Amino acid sequence: MPVSYDRLWKMLIDKKINRTELKNTAGISFNVLAKMGRDEFVSMESLYKICVAMNCDINDIMEFIKV
Repeated sequence: MPVSYDRLWKMLIDKKINRTELKNTAGISFNVLAKMGRDEFVSMESLYKICVAMNCDINDIMEFIKV
């Protein structure tokens, strides 16, 4: 099942946060952001760190796309 992180990218735009700031605040690597940019799966730990940094829930940053 494909995944989409469009919700995260929209949230970053709305909060005027760039990807580098997210990377530093959440403590994730550039490789995680690159994988997310390609809508690839990343670890649950990385998603958790992003949710904590953005003060949101996982469904606020990603969604599964039904095929």
